[in-house]
Amino acid sequence: MIQDLKRIIEQVSRDKGIEREVLITTLEEAMRSAARKRFGHDLDLEVAYNDEFGEIEAFQFKEVVSEVTDSLLEISLDEGRELDPDCELGDSLGIKLDTDTFGRIAAQSAKQVIIQKMKDAEREMIYEDYKDRTGEIINGIVQRLDRGGITVNLGRAEAVVPYREQVPRETYRRGDRIRALVLDVNRESRGPQIILSRTHSDFLSNLFTLEVPEIAEGIVTIMAAVREPGSRAKIAVTSKDPDIDPVGACVGMKGSRVQSVVQELRGEKIDIIEYNPDPAKYVVNALAPAVISKVVIDQANRLMEVIVPDDQLSLAIGKRGQNVRLASKLAEWRIDVKSESKYQKSLKEGYESLLALPGVGDATADNLYEAGFASAEELAGGQVEELVALPGISQQKAVKFIEAAKIYEVERKEKEAAAKKEEAAAKEEEAAAKKEEAAAKDEEAGEPEETTAGGV
Repeated sequence: MIQDLKRIIEQVSRDKGIEREVLITTLEEAMRSAARKRFGHDLDLEVAYNDEFGEIEAFQFKEVVSEVTDSLLEISLDEGRELDPDCELGDSLGIKLDTDTFGRIAAQSAKQVIIQKMKDAEREMIYEDYKDRTGEIINGIVQRLDRGGITVNLGRAEAVVPYREQVPRETYRRGDRIRALVLDVNRESRGPQIILSRTHSDFLSNLFTLEVPEIAEGIVTIMAAVREPGSRAKIAVTSKDPDIDPVGACVGMKGSRVQSVVQELRGEKIDIIEYNPDPAKYVVNALAPAVISKVVIDQANRLMEVIVPDDQLSLAIGKRGQNVRLASKLAEWRIDVKSESKYQKSLKEGYESLLALPGVGDATADNLYEAGFASAEELAGGQVEELVALPGISQQKAVKFIEAAKIYEVERKEKEAAAKKEEAAAKEEEAAAKKEEAAAKDEEAGEPEETTAGGV
């Protein structure tokens, strides 16, 4: 039925990368399907590949009986002995079928089965090849662009860079080379779907791994990486060898290594900082190049209040809050940046709020302040046990101070709400006055036109 079948199997296996056993199994299933279409589904049929002769052999098995009631499944003893003189009643005889008699429709059916099985085998092979490559950087050629994303030709497979995984303002044309991270590989009926990303932070980390031998060798470790794709990124590194500067290793001679990464990311600014196990020092490094004056840590709420000189405030916060936002993600701490003047003002207001409480003098206010209760608001959230531990404060006084602080805070918030309400009302009045003024001007501008029209 198929000439040079052995050679074809070898060639297809070599060209498509499909295992020989998979192809042989596929051919056997196709021939079995073709035989059943030709002779019906009631046959006791066996199909096998004969490697010696390089052909698919089909055998129809019939039981030797004294009286035939079903010619498809039974054969008489006389007919059976013509095929095998030694057969007896009850034996099962295999009769070789001529595959050339299967007919054109059966052959076409076999061809379709073979093609489909080969496609399935190729898809499965592609899935097996790529399923363990998640997190790797891969190269490809842009094949087409549509609303769904960029379709990338990887050679034996296709991948897609969805819109959400594309860097804003990056443009590609058909035929352009593209590098991206293998984000996910999904098994689907139409074939494996390989998802690529150019926005993931692992893409940045892997680019540095490719460019910096010390990272690839495990001497320098990337502890964290965060990005706002297309704009700015931060990467924290540390070294196992005290003689190797991790930041210097990533920057390279005259910035050659980091520039290669920046070039691949189309000009994305990258801050390389040294990791520190001390959270405060780590945050100070993460906010570089801004100069930090002081860091106040709230461990319970995982919050850091970072104080900077007034002229460093905008640098620490960054454009549209980008620097502090990336630093917060990198260190995994909430960061509140304040200028020194604002911080001093808040300290003064907090201290004054303590002095405003009944029974709190300078000495008590100092003790409370040193214990971490820097304002009436913080004192209102305190515990009696914490205050009793301070000198000069009994349990009765502790309860009294906390209650007074709570009342002070309620009154303060009510005053703030009233002030905001008055401010909003004043703004509404101002807006209404401006509206009336504009209407009056429009009315004045329209009067001369009416007079002139009347004169004409």
